[in-house]
This record gives sequence, C-alpha cells and structure tokens, in this order.
Amino acid sequence: MPSYTAPTKDMQYILHDVLKVTEAGIPGYAEIERDFTAAILEEAGKLASGVLAPLNPVGDTEGCRMENGVVYTPTGFKEAFAQMKAGGWPGIDMPEEFGGQGMPYVLGTAVGEYFSSANQAFMMYQGLTHGAASTILAHGTEAQKATYLPKMVACDWTGTMNLTEPHCGTDLGLMRTKAEPQDDGSYRITGQKIFISAGEHDMAENIVHLVLAKIPGGPEGIKGVSLFIVPKFLVNEDGSLGPRNGVSCGKIEEKMGIHGNATCVMNYDGATGWLLGEEHKGMRAMFTMMNEARLGVGMQGLAQAEIAFQNALAYARDRLQGRDVTGPANPNGPADPLIVHPDIRRNLLEQKSFAEGARAFILWGATLIDRAHRGQDADADGLISLLTPVIKGFLTDKGFDMTVQAQQVYGGHGYIEEWGMSQYARDARIAMIYEGANGVQALDLVGRKLAADGGKHVMAFFDLVKTFCKEAGETDGMAEFVEPLKRASKDLQAAGMYFMAEGMKNPNAALSGSYDFMHLFGHVCLGLMWARMAETSLKALAEGTEDPVFHETKLATARFYMARQLPMTATHLARIQSGAEPVMALDAANF
Repeated sequence: MPSYTAPTKDMQYILHDVLKVTEAGIPGYAEIERDFTAAILEEAGKLASGVLAPLNPVGDTEGCRMENGVVYTPTGFKEAFAQMKAGGWPGIDMPEEFGGQGMPYVLGTAVGEYFSSANQAFMMYQGLTHGAASTILAHGTEAQKATYLPKMVACDWTGTMNLTEPHCGTDLGLMRTKAEPQDDGSYRITGQKIFISAGEHDMAENIVHLVLAKIPGGPEGIKGVSLFIVPKFLVNEDGSLGPRNGVSCGKIEEKMGIHGNATCVMNYDGATGWLLGEEHKGMRAMFTMMNEARLGVGMQGLAQAEIAFQNALAYARDRLQGRDVTGPANPNGPADPLIVHPDIRRNLLEQKSFAEGARAFILWGATLIDRAHRGQDADADGLISLLTPVIKGFLTDKGFDMTVQAQQVYGGHGYIEEWGMSQYARDARIAMIYEGANGVQALDLVGRKLAADGGKHVMAFFDLVKTFCKEAGETDGMAEFVEPLKRASKDLQAAGMYFMAEGMKNPNAALSGSYDFMHLFGHVCLGLMWARMAETSLKALAEGTEDPVFHETKLATARFYMARQLPMTATHLARIQSGAEPVMALDAANF
C-alpha cells in the first residue's frame, strides 16, 4: 500500500527562509513564527498520514453509493470527517467571529496541501464548503452570514457550487435554471445542475447549495445570471433545521477518479432560495468561490504529484533492476536499485523539481491573497488575479504529467491497482478539467488578465523578476540561476509583445498561442521560485547551516530545473510566434 509523509521540512523552509513570512509586513504574519507553524504542520501531517491517507484507497475502491435518494460515503469517511471537524481544521483561516481560528490564508494553504495529497476526494467536501462560506462572507447580508457561516465554518453544514447544466458548461449564459420571485422575498428555483461535487452525502446535517439561475425578465445571456442560497433543509428563525427543501440528488456520476467524492446530478423542483448579492450579478459573486477553487485545484495538481513522487522514489530505491553502467552499485546483490540509472534519475528529478517549485509558487500566491485581503493591497490583488489561471492551468497540467511519470518508474507494477499509482493519475486528471478547463484558463489569461488595468499587473510581474535578477545577480554563485531566469523572462515578454502586435489584427493569432503562453508563464514562475530558493540556500551554506545536505540538495535541484525544464520557454515562444496559420489551416470538415 502506498504511504504519505507530510513535507513539513520543505514547507517550513519555504515559509520562513524563502518567503520570510514573519517579516512580510502582512497583518497577522508576525505571529506565525517558526515554532508556531511547526506545531500546526506537525499535527496536520499526523492527521493526513495517519487518518486520511489510509482511507484514500478505500474511497477509490468503494466509492459513494446512493440508496433511496440517500448518498453514503465510503467506509471511514464519516468518522474521519468528525475528526477533522473536532480539530477545527476546516475553519483554520476563517474569521473568529464565525467560529474560525482567524489564521492567515497561507497556513490554510499549507495544511490543505497535506490533506489533498493524503486524500483528494475527502478533502473536497470541506474545500468546497470553505469556498461557499467565503462567498457568503463576501456577498451575503448580515442575516445570511449569521445564519449560515457558523455552521459552515465548523463543517456541521457543508457547501457546494452549482453552475453546470446538461447543455452548458463553460458558456453559462445558456443556462435554463429559473428563479421566480416570491412575495416573501425568496425565490422558487427550478432546474437541473450536473457535476456537483459533494452535492449529497451523509457527513453533514445540512448542505448549503450556491446555485446560479436566471430571474425571468432579466438581461439575456451571462448578464442575466444571479446567485442563490438554496439549503437542503430550510433553516428556521432560531437556527434549527426545518423541512426538506425541493432539492434532491438524481444520481451519482460514474467517474474516472475521485471516487470517494459524490459527484451528483442535482434536481431543483421549486426549491426555496434566497438571493446572494445583487440581482443579475451572480457571476461576480460566484467568481469569489471559483477563484478560490482554482487556487485549490492548482494545489491538487501539486498534491497528487507530491504523493506520487514520494512513492516512486521509495520504489526506485528498493527495486533491483539491471546494473549501473559505470560499475555495480550493489555488488553483493543480484542487481542495482533503479535509482542508479540516469533515466530514472531524470524522471525523479523532473518530479522533485516540479513539486518543490510548485509548492513555493502556491505559498507565494497565498501570501499575495493575504496581502490583498488582510492588507487591503490592490496591487497584490491584481497580481494574484493575473497568476490564478497560471496556478490552476500550469500546475494541474504538470501535476498530472508528474503522476504519470511516477507511475512509469514502477514499470508494469505502476499499471496494477494494488500499488496505488493508478489512483494518483486518475484523481489528478480531473484537476485539468473542473473549475474551468485549462484551455479556458489560458484564454482567460491572454484574453482578459494580460490587458487588465492597462497591463499594469503583468508589467509589475516583469519588474519583480527584473529587480530580483538585478539584486540577486550581485551574490556570488547566483549567475547560473539568474541568467536562465533572465532568458526565460525575455521569452515571456516577447510572447506578450507578439500578442500586442498581432492580436488586434488577428485575434486567432493570440488565442492559438494562449495555451503555450500559460505554460511559458508557469515555467517563468517556477524559475523565479527556484532562483529564490537557490539564493536562500547559498546564503545558508555561506553562513554555516546545521543542515548543509538539505541546502546542497536544493541547489542541485535548482540547477536541474534551470538546465532541463526552464529552456522549454523557448519552445513555447516559437509555437506562439508561428501564429494562427498552423492551427486554423484545416477546414472543420477536413479533420
């Protein structure tokens, strides 16, 4: 059976040595000192490895089942959920006034990686609840906050997001679900939603659905969409649960992965709902949840890559196959361990350099969210908005690739279910699709985010990289990390200039290159993270660290990324600059 160990040492290194969180000047960060975060991460790691990880294969093999309209989660999930609630983990970064612990978002992100690595399907129940609660917190009335948030922060009630319908996914302007106003200020919600994660289950007293629907007579298309709170059970004025609402689960989808999470078809038959936010401004409110979810999904890409890598590494160290071409490394045995072979090393280093770079990237992104929300910093808000499609799209694409590479280390055993590697690849695959398929993320990045606020935020990113390179370039030993980053950043700028020059004349020229641009941007971000880690570890070694092997390993991994991964930016730029012609040349009938 595969195992999981929380990467606490690396998490602490990124938080305190690379990001220097206590010195960041973000409200609440001065309190999250090294000993404090160590205690939290240690406890989260115990829960992840000791409780959640053993349930991961259980959830995969059992799945969820529906009997007489009731959805039952896999064996052990309900007890684990109670344990998660008892520890206060679902509300770690939620406001204290609603029962949360009020810690920074970056800490919620750190422990969230542990839980997602250990059991992605399980983590989705509370992850979606967190997003729904954040949406009510941002857009709800005081009465709505008082009614729903304490229960949702505690996960006594869970939450969902209901967007997709059978005939429309990305194009939500085509939705047919209706919300008819009632005399008491409520609405009657009628329609069907599909692909609703955690739409029905047995682990919470109530489920609070956030549902997109159209009020009759409103504007056409996406401008006529509103958002509604539709609880499974109606809530009485005293907070107790009333009668069952007109919402039910029609069926559970049979899926490729995340079997432990109930993906439901939800039927709304005149269900009672209440407007959340303004009429016809539903997408504005829903994007609060979707943007948070996209960051969480990016983390899922990292999380599955991390646990797959851990197990592939252990297998490569133990499995004896062939001999080292330079001479036997295990002369007393019949063969050498897999890890001596250069191609296995290449495979493992691609996984390692991705996972550690992605971890730094996501934690940096989480600090930007804290800076934006806790520090009311509009520039940080603009920058994380720019980076969100990169985090979601690039990290889930590469995260899935890494699970496949980890599977490859096992050879034929990687294809056998008992080794567990198949589940990581199957679970990781959905992250490239939901919360906006990755092609849509690329279109959002190129079509909306680059030009936002007159291009202010992408220029700020370029300045950030330029300033880092200038300052870090003066440090002994940094040239081998700074120069590749400079080249990659120039490739990114050249791609942006190409879009500016060609995009207005031929929009297809920009959109044909959007996916490559998202990956180009992702590589530059990970290159920046690795350069920052290299600078940190060079300094630690110069000052006489107690753990030189850790920092020497960081430098070797950084060199690998700079030499073997970051040069991909040139390939992506060449594809972008080829324009629309290679992509659009065929008539649709000729495919």
